[in-house]
Amino acid sequence: MAEPLSIVFLWHMHQPYYKEPVRGEYLLPWTYLHAVKDYYDMAAIVAETPGAKVVFNLVPSLLEQIRDYAGGTAVDPFLVRGKMAPADMTDEDRLFLLENFFSANRQRMIEPYPRYLELLYLAGDGAATKLSDRLRHFREQELLDLQVWFFLSWTGEAARRRYPALQRLVDKGRHFSPADKALLFTTHREILNEIIPLYRRLHEEGKAELAVSPYFHPILPLLCDMKSAQTAMPKATLPALRFRHPEDARAQVTGGIAYFKDTFGFEPVGMWPSEGSVSDEALSIIAESGLKWAATDEGVLVHTLAGGLGPGRENLYHPYAFQSGERRLGLFFRDHALSDLIGFTYSQWDAVRAVEDFVGRLLDLHRRTPNAKVVPVILDGENAWEYYPDNGHTFLSRLYGAIASEKGLRLATFSETLDRSAPRQVLQHVHPGSWINANYGIWVGHPEENLGWDYLARARAAVVEWDGEVANLLSSGTMGLDPTATIDDRRQQLCRALYAAEGSDWFWWYGDDHFSPHSDRFDALFRKYLIHVYTLLGKEVPRELYQPIKQKSPAGFVREPAALITPTINGLVTDYFEWLAAGLYDLTKQASAMHAAESLLQSFFYGFDRKNLYFRIDGVSSLDRSLQPGDSLGVHLLTEREWRVTMDMGAGEARLQCKGETGWSDAGVACPWKIARVCEVAVPIDAINLVPAGKLFAYLTLVRGQEEVGRWPTDAPMVLKYAGPDIELENWLI
Repeated sequence: MAEPLSIVFLWHMHQPYYKEPVRGEYLLPWTYLHAVKDYYDMAAIVAETPGAKVVFNLVPSLLEQIRDYAGGTAVDPFLVRGKMAPADMTDEDRLFLLENFFSANRQRMIEPYPRYLELLYLAGDGAATKLSDRLRHFREQELLDLQVWFFLSWTGEAARRRYPALQRLVDKGRHFSPADKALLFTTHREILNEIIPLYRRLHEEGKAELAVSPYFHPILPLLCDMKSAQTAMPKATLPALRFRHPEDARAQVTGGIAYFKDTFGFEPVGMWPSEGSVSDEALSIIAESGLKWAATDEGVLVHTLAGGLGPGRENLYHPYAFQSGERRLGLFFRDHALSDLIGFTYSQWDAVRAVEDFVGRLLDLHRRTPNAKVVPVILDGENAWEYYPDNGHTFLSRLYGAIASEKGLRLATFSETLDRSAPRQVLQHVHPGSWINANYGIWVGHPEENLGWDYLARARAAVVEWDGEVANLLSSGTMGLDPTATIDDRRQQLCRALYAAEGSDWFWWYGDDHFSPHSDRFDALFRKYLIHVYTLLGKEVPRELYQPIKQKSPAGFVREPAALITPTINGLVTDYFEWLAAGLYDLTKQASAMHAAESLLQSFFYGFDRKNLYFRIDGVSSLDRSLQPGDSLGVHLLTEREWRVTMDMGAGEARLQCKGETGWSDAGVACPWKIARVCEVAVPIDAINLVPAGKLFAYLTLVRGQEEVGRWPTDAPMVLKYAGPDIELENWLI
């Protein structure tokens, strides 16, 4: 009888280190909010589901923040204003609530609750009117209800089921009292204090293996040697100062293990290196630390093995080993497609259908590749669930149960898999890369990222020059983050500040790969840690550290296209990489007070391959819910003439139209499109006579009942760069 196929879910739990280094305040609230919504729920679902078994990877700097919140010592501006009595609020405090306390997924976290949705309408529903003008609609009761609903909607489904007081607040719905709010925060405190013991119990019961990441979540290969980036990105422009400090990588790994042990009482045996980033030197450090396994992405394996993944991707579904001197480190490689189905696709499916589809894929894989040993499914453990009904509770419970009940499948951990199966191959070398494009382009190469690395290198050099003892401490790579070490306090602070500045999250938001309304906060935090270094040294702070690294772009513009793309036109974001290389405009910066409908759209992505232009339009909430029957969404393109594609709800092929002296006429070309969660459409390049480096402009319209009720931008159209097929020769970043 064939051996069951092991299915290993690794849920990676991570948040940036939001703690400001001088006052110890948290600048953003996401650790608290994800703790009461996701970190508790994910463990509770495993605990309550018979047969469930997973790997939870916990970043030490996240554990530190959770412990701060559980101990009541963490303070952030959201929590402060959430607990504040409305009667004591200034207008600035009230405005803060209106600007920030609707920061939740509208479809899943606001619309299901009539009072919360009512408050959103009262605040203008995101319309481009001044929020200060809406303050008069919010009396003390509305403010109190908003405080409760924001934190209540950020509370997980499993938490609500285990703590009846939370469900009573949901049922009450409105007219909350100060006592209701106090009960909410008291219950949150109980949840926060239960998180770490719950994970420890899952480990003791054999229902979860707990793994670790480097302490402050740095990109280990870049710490080891910045030049490793050029193996995967030969055309990359690296920082002016070569950063080569493998001792820092060692400190982040050993310090992370030490803090994990201090938290849980035992040492971990596995590691998800930050962002799945690996290199020979980084894996050697992980192996030397005593860990038994690590994991990364299938893209690394593709570039490591001469034959890639092989027929039917069969090479992917086995444990491997990396040889480092006398030590061997087990290696696993993430199944990209299966992981992204959970992260990006199934949230819009019925849970029964989604589980049947996923299990069906696993059974089919087992039939096609009977020698397969393990399927690693690895993804973010917190951010997907706000897009799922009931915070993913039904989906995950059914998924674990369905796999556990299949005779040909079994839920397992990576340690169990290593015990059962010998490595398929012992690797002496791995391709240096991460889970994103098997390179490090997200964290180095852009001028902003390179500037950050140069600032970090200069600060580190200043510390080494200042004091021989702290230089020895850094060079040892072992004691700087040890929670049990007794080190001079200033030297300890210097090490921590440098290590915190090495975290990947600051560099994630530099450049134009990603955008966030809070990117300036990440920039400020990074520079604060470097400023803290110079302050501790008693040296003058370099003037440039007071200047933002993150550059402001023209209103709404985020980035230009970086590579060819060929997305699937299905109205869904089915893959993290599908639109990653696309150009992007933030439409919320493009609206005016002209029409209330202009608050509907959020983002406009654009890109191309050799045949088509591709456009994606995202709403503030899912378009199939926010657009009304009969609405028509239009994409207008301007070259030497004006072209348009108009689309209504659903899917089909729209006729490309051209504007002439007598109005619009059929250009004789069909453009496939689909409106579901988002709108996606393809336009043949030849049809609009577009040539590389030619001028291309765009604007969007929303027509409702024969009347144009929204236009983005309201003034001049967006400028779209079209480099043509040679774009990949010009750009290396994505």
